[in-house]
Amino acid sequence: MPLVRVRQIIAGIVLAFSAMLIFLAIDGLTLPMRLTLAVFVAAITAWTILDLPDTPVALAGAAILPVMGAIDEDVLYRSLGNEIVWLMLAAFVVAAVLRQVGVVEQVIGRLLSRINTVQSLFWALTLLIFTTAFIIPSTSARAAILAPVYLGLSAAIANARINRALALLFPSIILLSAGASLIGAGAHLVAADMMERTRGEGPGFLAWIALAGPFSLLCCLLACAVLLHVFLTREERAIVLAQRRQDDAPAPVTRQQWTVLAIAGVMVLLFATQPLHGIGMALTGIAAALVLATERVSGLSLKTALKGVEWNLLLFLAGTLVIGDALLETGTAKVMADRLVGLLGQGKAVWPAVVVGFAAIVATLSHLVITSRTARATVLIPALALPLAGLGVDPLNLVMVVTLASGFCQTLIVSAKPVALFGAMDPPPFAQADLFRLAGFLIVPFIALLLVFATLVWPLQGLPLR
Repeated sequence: MPLVRVRQIIAGIVLAFSAMLIFLAIDGLTLPMRLTLAVFVAAITAWTILDLPDTPVALAGAAILPVMGAIDEDVLYRSLGNEIVWLMLAAFVVAAVLRQVGVVEQVIGRLLSRINTVQSLFWALTLLIFTTAFIIPSTSARAAILAPVYLGLSAAIANARINRALALLFPSIILLSAGASLIGAGAHLVAADMMERTRGEGPGFLAWIALAGPFSLLCCLLACAVLLHVFLTREERAIVLAQRRQDDAPAPVTRQQWTVLAIAGVMVLLFATQPLHGIGMALTGIAAALVLATERVSGLSLKTALKGVEWNLLLFLAGTLVIGDALLETGTAKVMADRLVGLLGQGKAVWPAVVVGFAAIVATLSHLVITSRTARATVLIPALALPLAGLGVDPLNLVMVVTLASGFCQTLIVSAKPVALFGAMDPPPFAQADLFRLAGFLIVPFIALLLVFATLVWPLQGLPLR
């Protein structure tokens, strides 16, 4: 029997059983709650078992909810005007301009011209790629911008083993560093939105960096160390590259590039100081995008820059925001939390570290069944983080744990677009076995480090454990 047919049969059984459970077996739910829960389960089934495209599923779920009367139509229309969507739109335009004028390649090229050995090259790239998370949204956008940097380096190095480790380094650091920035991934904006709706407060640009930045940086450094010491020998790490670059003096930075870099820097500065001036991040991003996407400034028109926007991601964000709103506004998320706590035994003593550890493990492994980072956050926050909070752990702490843990997605080539982009190069620089090997060395320290931050570090920063 074809695999597709097997998936369809399993999905049919799951949906039929879920429908009977939601509409017949579970008591105490209003009709909007039942409808919202049914759509939520159907979306998870479509994403995981049927492996359907993320965006059509999210939009279908968002459209069905008002049709069935679970939410008002205005909730659906408001999602397209949500601050998150506008912020991501503006950030994509800025990223398109940065790519057009070659700012990222210029900065990296000039800094790497001083690097002497393979080992220092890897460490420098790790730090440089890490910094791009604060300017360029979406991991796939950063992968597209940084892919030419890898191709240039790999052609110059011309060593298959070093190039394999280098090809693994780029997507790994892109994915792990995304957690440091509020705009690093759509999942973070969804998480911040749900945190604000849950308790009336959510982390801003600087607050997110303070909480997630050190964790993400340590994860990036860990990944670099694993690639250097597991995938390369001591002799390969010590290979001198300076001689190769003596005749490759970087081109001078143009006035256009300096202008674009300055405007992008002002944008990030305004993001960071938003509590002082009160201008929203979305409005700041739109203003920066409009200035940058002019031919006099960047040589790129707004019409051309908009072609670089990942509209698929923006629509997906809008759809998942509607589903998330429905779960919260109808009270479905609260009921799910209360029922799960009841099943686990309300009032029983549970160590917070055990709860956090369980949430971290489930969220980290979720990339094996849900390939979209934003979809993982949309599913795991109401279905895992909020219910587990009923066991005595602060919900905002658990939301951060689940969101950051869902960013681990280096195990499979299909688990993340940056991995797929680098893995699909011709010839393929690495194989699936290399990803398994890398993930095997990273996953346990990743979960352990997240547990340390959630239980020891974040409480000192004002994010309580209980």
